[in-house]
Formats: sequence, structure tokens, C-alpha cells
Amino acid sequence: MKKLPRLFGLTLKSTILCGVVLALHGTATAQTASPAAWRFQLTPYVWMTGLDGHIKPLRGAPAAHVEQSFSDILENLDAAFFVSGTARQGRWVLHGDASHASASRSAALPLGLSARAKVRQTSVTLTGGYNWQWAKQSSVDFLAGARLWDIDASVTLPGIAAVQSSTSFVDPVVAVRWRYDFAPQWSSLVYVDTGGWGVGSDATWQMLGTLNYQWRENIHFSLGYRHLQVNYRNHGKQLDFSQSGPLVGTTFQF
Repeated sequence: MKKLPRLFGLTLKSTILCGVVLALHGTATAQTASPAAWRFQLTPYVWMTGLDGHIKPLRGAPAAHVEQSFSDILENLDAAFFVSGTARQGRWVLHGDASHASASRSAALPLGLSARAKVRQTSVTLTGGYNWQWAKQSSVDFLAGARLWDIDASVTLPGIAAVQSSTSFVDPVVAVRWRYDFAPQWSSLVYVDTGGWGVGSDATWQMLGTLNYQWRENIHFSLGYRHLQVNYRNHGKQLDFSQSGPLVGTTFQF
């Protein structure tokens, strides 16, 4: 039974793949349109993250240290999707990001017993703000909003016992995103956000950079790197971890 908290931690790391992820929603250059027209873009993406930190899913359980690569995490993943979208009208910007992942893992215990752990995680981020065009080839978005986290986890000993845990919290966040078009088909993006401040988590922040290529008029490919950190403690639960890894995505504009 001493292995259960660690088992729980190993599966939990497999599901928090996104986050509060604002990874690639603003990587493409703006379309030519009238100032009053709405412009939209949709970005499915993949974040090949590892995880390092301490996780305690239940009150009274010891905190488990986890340090896993992306390949380790992928072994436990059952299903996942990650997508973000942006709407612009003139200088005003609206953004939404949604991610969902579920993972499970079985392990043998002493006395011929087995245990199965499963975690389902959903996060939704909504922000809005203003775009400042400070040069022909460069612009900055100033954003503010909130990120909702909802995590359900369970550990089951078939025919003996089952333990469940649910954690939900909302983090206020503020963000700055800088895009620079340095060639006719190439652009770069640097993004930083921070939030929490004890409202949801104690603190959370992330930073990412991407290199983006315009394949067609309304289709862009992106490659980059992202780091995310969260520190959450409440009623004996603890989520204190960082995620880092490369990411890839495709942006469709319409």
C-alpha cells in the first residue's frame, strides 16, 4: 500500500499536459481585413512536456516527487486533446484555450493484489485585452482573464477499496504576448503570463517562444518551447510542479 501515493503522482503528471496553455494561439500574422471585421484563428497543438515536482493528491498522503520525461508520460496516456482559438476586431482581442486529458496505470502490489489509478483533467482559459501595434512588423497583446482547472482522480483495489479525489480552482492571470514578423513568411512569438496570487493557486507562471512559418495564406506551422509552473495547496492537497518541453501546432485563420 505504500506505493499508492507514488502511483497516483505518476498518473497525475501524465494528465496535466497543458495547462493553462496559451501556447500557439497568436503565432500567425494578421489577415488583411477591414478594422470592423472579426478575424478568427484556431490552433490544435501538441506539447511534448516532461514534469518535475511534488504532488500530494489526498490529505494525509505523503508528497510524491515526480521527475518524468515526455516518453514516460506518454505510456500512461489514454486520450487527450488541446486546442485554442482567438478572435480579433480592430485592436480588441479575445482568446480561449481548452485542454482535456485522461490517463491510467495499473501496478502489482504485495500479496498478489493489483491497483489501478486514473486521472481526468480539464482546463479552460478565457482572456481578453488590447493589441498595440508599435511598428509595421511588430505588435504586443496585453491580456487578462482566468484559468479554470478541474482534476478528478481515483485509485481502485478491485474488490477491496476505492479512493477518489477532486480538485477544482480558478486562477486570475495577466499576460503579455509579443509577435515579430522578421521575413515575408516567418514570424516569432514570445509570451509570458503570471497569476494565482492566492485566489486559486498560490502562484502560477509560464513562458514560451515559437518560430512560425506561413505555409499558405491562412495556414501557419509553429515550433517552440514552453515552461509552465504551478504551486497549489489546499486542504492537505499539493500540486507543486513545473512542466517543460517542445511544442508544435498548426494555425488556421478565417
